[in-house]
Amino acid sequence: MASISTFSTSTHTPQRAGIRTWIALVVLMLPVLLVSVDNTVLSFAIPSISLALTPSASELLWIIDVYPLVLAALLVPMGSMADRFGRRKMLLIGSIGFAAVSIFAAFAPNATALIGYRALLGLFGAMLMPSTLSLIRNLFLHPAQRRTAIAIWAAGFSGGAALGPIVGGFILEHFWWGAVFLMAVPVLIPFLILAPIFVPESKDPNPGKIDVWSILLSFGAMLPAIFGIKAIAESGVSLMNLGIIAVGLALGVVFVRRQMRRENPMMDVSLFKNPVFSGSVSANLLSIFALVGFLYFITQHLQLVVGLSPTHAAYVLVPGLAITIVFGLLAANLANHFRPSWLVVGGLLLNATAFLIVWLNTDGSVLGIIIAFAVLGAGVGTAETISNDLILSAAPPAKAGAASAISETAYEVGSVLGTAVLGSILAASYRMNVVIPQGVSASDHETASQTLGGAIDVASALPASQGNALLESAKHAFDSGSGTVAMVSVVVMLAAALMCMWTLRSAVTAPEPADH
Repeated sequence: MASISTFSTSTHTPQRAGIRTWIALVVLMLPVLLVSVDNTVLSFAIPSISLALTPSASELLWIIDVYPLVLAALLVPMGSMADRFGRRKMLLIGSIGFAAVSIFAAFAPNATALIGYRALLGLFGAMLMPSTLSLIRNLFLHPAQRRTAIAIWAAGFSGGAALGPIVGGFILEHFWWGAVFLMAVPVLIPFLILAPIFVPESKDPNPGKIDVWSILLSFGAMLPAIFGIKAIAESGVSLMNLGIIAVGLALGVVFVRRQMRRENPMMDVSLFKNPVFSGSVSANLLSIFALVGFLYFITQHLQLVVGLSPTHAAYVLVPGLAITIVFGLLAANLANHFRPSWLVVGGLLLNATAFLIVWLNTDGSVLGIIIAFAVLGAGVGTAETISNDLILSAAPPAKAGAASAISETAYEVGSVLGTAVLGSILAASYRMNVVIPQGVSASDHETASQTLGGAIDVASALPASQGNALLESAKHAFDSGSGTVAMVSVVVMLAAALMCMWTLRSAVTAPEPADH
């Protein structure tokens, strides 16, 4: 697999991992799959949650986004704390908390409570994720084996995101919406048993002091920025909404300046001076932006517009899921034959092609969606694997937690922006185009104009003629918004590909030591 051109290797042959280490990798994949699945598992539960809890459009986006938002804001602090106190210890604490909160989330009585529980899941998820990749970095010392392990990790991460709607579809076909949270319990119980046996503890031998101000600044920079984006989608551009975003950006600048001044920074922002590193982080972020944004509107289209059951809608995504995993693993081998910049750029161009297929698929046919998601899976699987290895190769083993946290922060920020930006564009376009029939009450008018799920709920209580008119208008408005989202995504992916052509041009494949 490719690595940053400035990465140096030792002259001796690193020790190859044995069977126990590979078992440890399998154990570590359990929380990886769980957290990545939890990022997108609610995609198929959106219609059920809309009907059961009747959230507003803003609340619906917050139910989805608060989890990756908190996760993204706390990944770097938790990565630093894992380096200091022990990565396995942080994994175990996070697992216990994640399982407990999942049970409460499953029985949330209203949208506000569910948002709160999702925020807590983000807190404990942030304890899980930095530790997994940093432990892999320390477990696998041989470059070839480490590339394979990272490829498996990346495939699990991106494949898990694609698997979320499929798991959600199956669960919702047989249980109520809250059951999607309960799957955390049977996954984490075996992890809590096996991790102490097979996963060795590791930590930074010379950790820096805990920087409370940096933790607060990193969280404070994320929250206003995302909140401002959502506010613009809900109420339009205003000085207040732009001011909220400006506050987030200002706190981000303060955070960066603080890291540059500290001897042992929580985030080593100097890594971003390397164009290969910064380009890889951007590719990582934008690939997940594409994947999560695609799933957000396609899963609603399949259920609410096409009328498929959750399980049948999930089947539509199976080919794309398989291709995501296959290309994630294949990328490790392709990196031995092609420049990493070509692979990352190729992945981003495949993402752009997938959204172009969605835009051209004007009738929203299921076959077109299958093809589009398959192409997107190939692009995300390739770009994610290569960019993760490029990011991780730059860090010394002792700082693996902080470096992997940057990689995973990019993943989670991409997940947040995928739904916040593309979901907000979709919501705004829907509101502009939906036509509410005369005679609908003010409260029903507000509900139907917020989301497609709300319109379906309102239409079911109207006379047949009014209900059918509202349904037709709402579905047309939703698909019109989906087309707008697709074209915005095409432009973003093409711009990202051009950026990576420039920033990754000096990236080369890392040399592999000969075995003795």
